[in-house]
Amino acid sequence: MQHMSLGDTYQKSPCNAVHWTHMLEGKIIVEGRDPKPMDVENLFYYEHDLPPNHRIIHIYDDESTQRRPDRLTIYVDRENIFLNAFCISAVALRKKQKMEPDAMDDGDSNAPSPMHISTPTGPASTAAETTAAIGSAGDTAASTVEMTDPEPQRLEPRSLLDSDPIRVNLVVDIEDAPEHLQQGLRQIVENHNVPYFYRPDRSNSAVQYRWHMQFVHSSDIASGAFEVRNNLGQVQVLYNRTIDAFRALGQVLTAARAAEVAAADSGSDVALQAPEFTISEQAQFETLALMIDCSRNGVLGVKSVQAMLRNMALMGYTMLQLYTEDTYKVDGEPFFGYLRGGYTQAELRAIDDYAFAMGVEVVPCIQTLGHLGQMLQWPRYAGLRDTSEVILSRLPETYELLEKLIATVSAPLRSKRIHIGMDEAYGVGEGRFRQMFGSQEGTAIFVEHLARVHAICEQHGLRAMIWSDMLFCLAAKNNALYAYYDQSNNPAEALSRVEGIPPDIDLVFWDYYHTLPEIYARKIQQHRELGCENPWMAGGAWTWSRLWCYLPFSFESNRASLTAAKSPAGRVSSFMLTIWGDEGNECDFFSALPVMMYVANHAHTPMSEIAVSFMENSFAAICGGSLVDWMLASRIDEIPQAADADIRSQLPSNMSKWLLWEDPMLSFMSPQYATLDLDSHYTNLAGRLLECALAFPAPGALARYPLNRLLRLPGLLARVLSLKCHLRDRLAAPYKAGDRTALLQVAETRLRPLIEAQRELWLYHRARWHRIYKPFGWETLELRYGGLTARLETMYDRIVSYALQQPYSLLRRSRGIGVAAGISRHPALLPTRSRHPSKVLEEPLSSSSAMDTTGSLPLAPGPSMLADETAGMSVGEAPAWLPDITSTAITSAAAATAAADTTGEPVATIGLGWPVTTMSIPACGPQPPTADVMSVITCGATTAAPAPAPAVTVAEPQISPVMTAFPGPSLTSQQNGNGDAMLQNSGNITTINALGVRELGGEGDFWLQPAPLLPPELDPVEGIPAGIGSLGEEDDEVVESIPELEEDLLCIYENAYTSLLLDYGRVTAPSRLG
Repeated sequence: MQHMSLGDTYQKSPCNAVHWTHMLEGKIIVEGRDPKPMDVENLFYYEHDLPPNHRIIHIYDDESTQRRPDRLTIYVDRENIFLNAFCISAVALRKKQKMEPDAMDDGDSNAPSPMHISTPTGPASTAAETTAAIGSAGDTAASTVEMTDPEPQRLEPRSLLDSDPIRVNLVVDIEDAPEHLQQGLRQIVENHNVPYFYRPDRSNSAVQYRWHMQFVHSSDIASGAFEVRNNLGQVQVLYNRTIDAFRALGQVLTAARAAEVAAADSGSDVALQAPEFTISEQAQFETLALMIDCSRNGVLGVKSVQAMLRNMALMGYTMLQLYTEDTYKVDGEPFFGYLRGGYTQAELRAIDDYAFAMGVEVVPCIQTLGHLGQMLQWPRYAGLRDTSEVILSRLPETYELLEKLIATVSAPLRSKRIHIGMDEAYGVGEGRFRQMFGSQEGTAIFVEHLARVHAICEQHGLRAMIWSDMLFCLAAKNNALYAYYDQSNNPAEALSRVEGIPPDIDLVFWDYYHTLPEIYARKIQQHRELGCENPWMAGGAWTWSRLWCYLPFSFESNRASLTAAKSPAGRVSSFMLTIWGDEGNECDFFSALPVMMYVANHAHTPMSEIAVSFMENSFAAICGGSLVDWMLASRIDEIPQAADADIRSQLPSNMSKWLLWEDPMLSFMSPQYATLDLDSHYTNLAGRLLECALAFPAPGALARYPLNRLLRLPGLLARVLSLKCHLRDRLAAPYKAGDRTALLQVAETRLRPLIEAQRELWLYHRARWHRIYKPFGWETLELRYGGLTARLETMYDRIVSYALQQPYSLLRRSRGIGVAAGISRHPALLPTRSRHPSKVLEEPLSSSSAMDTTGSLPLAPGPSMLADETAGMSVGEAPAWLPDITSTAITSAAAATAAADTTGEPVATIGLGWPVTTMSIPACGPQPPTADVMSVITCGATTAAPAPAPAVTVAEPQISPVMTAFPGPSLTSQQNGNGDAMLQNSGNITTINALGVRELGGEGDFWLQPAPLLPPELDPVEGIPAGIGSLGEEDDEVVESIPELEEDLLCIYENAYTSLLLDYGRVTAPSRLG
């Protein structure tokens, strides 16, 4: 059966709005056959490249919006920039009109959604015609909202924009709710960050309508089911299980959002003012679980776990498993989880209490065989090692420790279930076990160990489950995943030769890689042949080895596994979604929320597809994010020229990760993408994501998409990649051609902005990490950022030294005088600043001699950083020895005048104001400073600054320092209450970079870096003014060549780009390649 799922964004068809939305996003539609501008080719799309049967509508025009079957309707703004697309096939329309029962089985991309609203046909419609009929019926194929009117949504796929106010609130009377719901309702209503809950402590003048909630427990409702009835804004929820009441609440939130969409599309408020609808659902699984990895550096803080639990409850998840290899505290075992931020008993108890109030079961998820390397690395546990990762089985001391672990982790939790792991225990029986007990068959060792751990669980009244992969890998004598997923590999025969697994052990079959339901169904049957009649099925949100969850493939793989699990052949009663953090847990786990929503919606319908419109409404209403924008963030790992590829044909790349961490000078992975236009791809992506993340509502209004602020991480990452991709190629070409001027230009216009952009990514990532995780583990990622920073700095210093033929340490000293004011502007850096300038200084700074002589400010927040994210950054004061240093570096105006060339034009300056006498590049025009005024050339304005201290002669006669001061609009002099001079920022800041290019920091938005200075007593280099910050005599030679740029790079993986999933070690240096 052909299908059209949420992840299938590449399926190409003349009448496929999802495909054309993907193709045209960010493009300008060129009508007719006007020539396409060559310098911005990636921004345009020819009208004649659209399907023949299409129509372009300017959204602000009064044209008719009637849509005909099989015609692609393209909406653009006044500048012809694409907004969205709509199309419905004639076949689909006929099936809807006839209400054929098989209308959903032909891949119709506009089939009814689980939540559909009938809207009025015109202003004269009656209330009966505009009744909102919301039900859980029909298939859930990717669709728009079904309407009785032939006019579908005006703006598809999202007609509600960030600026549209919230118009309806849900009023939850907690005190009138059943007692067992009150605490959970209080947790959600008071803490969950979505705008649809009415709260007296926040005002929203735009809210016009309120729906009042009532919860009624009924034993007549089946377990896993609920019914919602809304009569003119009085919403009644009938439920049996506690979790079903919260799932119902989430569906009412979705209905409120859908009613807003209907009102916006129809121009009538009937769906909001007098709604009448019913909702009913039946869960397809007894247990719907979420497992979160808390062992790969990132241990979720308690507040983050609570936030995740609120989302889970509104989605309908019944179980949470926190995967903790060694990240929980054990009495008497100080080296278990040593310096890893493990959970205490009190923290686990608090998490369990919070979850219990919403009907969610918290189950411990640990390891009892493999994946114990963090513990086994310590000498205390050396005697328990089989291998570096596998604990030694058959040893009595092993089981004494395991019993202590099981008793400890289960004690603070109510659940009587436990996940004991045992996956990927590669090498079991091959290390010290073989030395002590001889060579034995792996399956027999595994089953014996499982039996003993199972007995411990029984003693504590716990029912255990394990990952099932080792049963298949040991039987095949192959540790690769291929052995696990090989359809011909059935371990039933190997198990028949041993005692077998205990009958009450639950096997969890995990598969995150396949997109065909048949593959999952056959493997589920193999688990039953092992004696496990009711195995678990586990899918994955693709968060591992990347910085942002990859949504399209996550949707595809989970669609296949869920379809198989719900099929008559599968008949699985428990499904688990996993969120892993392999490779240091660089990913923000909250980026997996759309996958959680997709799986939850899939788990509450018997159908095989989920409507796009339903997903958009539920994600916006429950999580507070725009699904369209979050899907856009996944493109940091997509290849722009591969838009026609089928995402089910290969595993998703983690391209953004290895582009970020690969060595910038060697860049040995760059041949893989040499033919791709990644510059435009990442530049456009960065601008759009940062705009989404920094969009703020009107004053007094609630943010419609508060979760969109998390898109800053992929936005900043895309900005870094737009500068880093193809960087080595741009440097190698002028270097090999001997063009030093062009080489310097690349260093100034791409490498310097890259250093600044990478720093801002690091700062935001650091702030985000400490907000959601415990601090332990961040050191691993900070070492990566530190290594990248050092390599970029070295790269810049060596290239500039080579290009200018100046000593290496001299250039470094020039960058150490005070603080740089200004930033190299690059197109990739502009969108954020133009839309949301930074707040740099809240209070005036006292004037100091350092400022008088350098005209610079101490450290302040960087570009596009919000004020609340700089709480840990201190403005600080200059050290006592700084004025002495700066006075040696800054001369009088006479020296500045002497620095001008024979034409009277100022020479270019490098770093923080050192003139380059070996190459003369005019700045803005001939404006030599006067004898008593320090100046900066600002293309038409010379601004006076305070006269500096007397100059100290600089050792190198060929270098005459030039002052870089602020122009008049930037700083104004004031006096505080004590009469001391104060400096107040009031405008732009201008500097001249090494190319003579004016660098502007507009609207109070500039980048300031701390001065890398040493106090004089630590820097006594002979012949160099004390305190200037020399690197030492051994580094004083001019860089004569850059051998790294001389090497020709080769394509490692085939001759063109292929889907690559690389880890950190394989992209940092060639020597790390296996």
